[in-house]
Amino acid sequence: MDNQNVGLPNVPPVSMGGYNGGGYNAGAYNMGAQGMTPENRPMIQQVNLLPKQKKDYSGLIKTIVIIIVSLVAATFIGLFVWMKVEYDYMNANWQSEIDKAVAEGKNEQFNLDEAERKETEKYPYKIFSGPADYGQLTFEYPKTWSVYVAAAAEKGGDFNAYFNPNQVDAVGKDTINALRVTIRDKSFEDVTAEYQRAVEQRDSKLTVESVTVNGVQANRYTGMIPNTDLSGIIVIFKIRDKAVIMQTDNMLFKDDFDKLLQTVTFNA
Repeated sequence: MDNQNVGLPNVPPVSMGGYNGGGYNAGAYNMGAQGMTPENRPMIQQVNLLPKQKKDYSGLIKTIVIIIVSLVAATFIGLFVWMKVEYDYMNANWQSEIDKAVAEGKNEQFNLDEAERKETEKYPYKIFSGPADYGQLTFEYPKTWSVYVAAAAEKGGDFNAYFNPNQVDAVGKDTINALRVTIRDKSFEDVTAEYQRAVEQRDSKLTVESVTVNGVQANRYTGMIPNTDLSGIIVIFKIRDKAVIMQTDNMLFKDDFDKLLQTVTFNA
């Protein structure tokens, strides 16, 4: 059987190239390098290999800095406000103290001026003169004092006179007078014995000392005046056969009392 007569299709020979003794026949390929068109070239994808970027912290840092600056600013503002309040408070107190000191100084000066004025008004002193029959007791007293003679002893008995600035109030054992003058128709010894008993009482607040008045011995009592609620000074001395009692009912009059005692004269 003839192989060429078998019903095989006629296939044209295809040149596939082959080994041609010395090698492959490049011309046998239809896909030669120079024969390739751009459309037929293989697609090559280009990959950019960039370095990995670092995280940006600048925004966070700026935020932190702003917060810190704000806190510091707030602290300084708060400190300034506190110092301002303290300064205003201290300044107000200091000014108040200054005003108080000035006011006290003015009051003190006013009191000094008033005391000096009152002292000046007392001069020239007036002269008091007692009954001639009772030794003619005489002394000086401020001209601003009024005098009230309650008992003139014209017919014997005790002599009583009261002195007080401006006017003499109603006389009583508890009425305060700048000066009481009594000439008792009684011996010095008998009168001082009465006061001595008051000094020697258990709860006595009366003391006694020896002084001189117009060269004559006298007893000076200081403290609670017997049978009264008054605290003052009593001086008792002798004129002839009688006892003179000079008394101030309040220690406020002590200076005037002592001053007038230095002017006392009488006929022994």
